[in-house]
Amino acid sequence: MSVTRNLTDIIDDASYLAHRYDEMADAFRFVPVPRDVHRKCTFITDEHLPDIENYSLHKRADVAQQSLPAAPLHFIFHSAYCCSTMMARAFDIEGTSMGLKEPVVLNDMIGWRRRGSSGQKFEQVLDQALDLLSRPFSSGESIVIKPSNICTPLALPMLSMRPDAKALLLYAPIESFLRSIAKKEMWGRIWVRDVLIGTRQDGYLIQGFDQDELLKLTDLQVAAIGWLSQHAAFAKIVETFGLGRIRTLDSDSFLARSPETIAALSELFGLNLDDSQQNTVLDGPAFNSHSKLDQNKPGEVFDAKARQSEQDDVAALHGNEIDMVATWARAVAQSQNIKMDIGANLLG
Repeated sequence: MSVTRNLTDIIDDASYLAHRYDEMADAFRFVPVPRDVHRKCTFITDEHLPDIENYSLHKRADVAQQSLPAAPLHFIFHSAYCCSTMMARAFDIEGTSMGLKEPVVLNDMIGWRRRGSSGQKFEQVLDQALDLLSRPFSSGESIVIKPSNICTPLALPMLSMRPDAKALLLYAPIESFLRSIAKKEMWGRIWVRDVLIGTRQDGYLIQGFDQDELLKLTDLQVAAIGWLSQHAAFAKIVETFGLGRIRTLDSDSFLARSPETIAALSELFGLNLDDSQQNTVLDGPAFNSHSKLDQNKPGEVFDAKARQSEQDDVAALHGNEIDMVATWARAVAQSQNIKMDIGANLLG
C-alpha cells in the first residue's frame, strides 16, 4: 500500500531506500530500510525486505527538484557465486562506508532497457537512481554498491556518469563457478539458462554460437558461456577505464588473502581504514557468518576452508564433467581471443 511521506524528509534520510523505478508513472518508490535491516537482509530485494508494501511514490520530476546529499560512490561488479555478498557486507562500517547489496532499482533499469528503452531519458533516470543510492547514511561515509550480476551492461554508462567512482570486478575461477552451479542442482541449471537468455537480450553474449548450437549445449556448458560473456565484458571495462579506476579479483584469492584484500580495497575506494578498523572488519559478521543464511540466527563461518570443503564435496560427484567443461571453456576463450586472466589484479 502506498504511503505518502514528505519528499524532502525522504531525500535527506538514506534509510529511505530508492527501491524501484515505476516507468509507467515515471516515479521512484521509496521504502524504509534502516541500517539494521540492511544488515539482516541477504539482498535488498523484494524477497528479503520486510516492508516493501509500505512505500512512498514520488514523481521523478519532483525528485529532480530536490538537493540531494551525495557520498563518494564505488562499485563491486561480479559474475555471481564469487563471495560478492560477503564483500558487500564488509563495507557496512559506520562512519566510513555502507555496502548496498543488489538494489532492485538498478534491476529495473535493466528490465526497462530490455523492453526497448534507450537514449536521453534512460540515461537521466539511471543518473537519478545513482544519485538516490549515493545518499550517505551518516556524514563522511562512502557508498559501495554491489549490483546484481545482471547489471553488468550498466557498468560502462554508470562509470562514465561517475568519473570519480572506482570499481572492483569480482569473479569466481571457472572451475569454482561450475562447482557452484552443480551444487545448486536443478535450480542452478535453470538459473544459468535464464542468464543466457538475459545475456542475449542485453547484447553481450559471446559470438560463435547460433541458436541451434546453444540448444545442444549441456547445462554446465551454458554456465561456461555465461561466465565467458561476463569475463569478456569485464575485460572491456578494464580496457575502457584503465588501472586508475578498475581492479579485478577472483574469489579464491579473496578468501585466501582477506586481510590484503580489505587493505587494497580501502586504498582503491579511498576509505583510509587503519589497521584497527581493518581488523574490526575481518573480525565482523561478514567474515564470521554465512552471507546467504538468515542473519537473525547464528550463522556458520564461511571462509576459504569452508568453501574448499564445500567445493570438494561437489567435485566428488561432478568432477569429471566440470573438468571437461572447464577445458572446453578455455578452448572457446582461445578461439575468440577472450583472456582468462584479464589483468588489473587488485592484489598485484
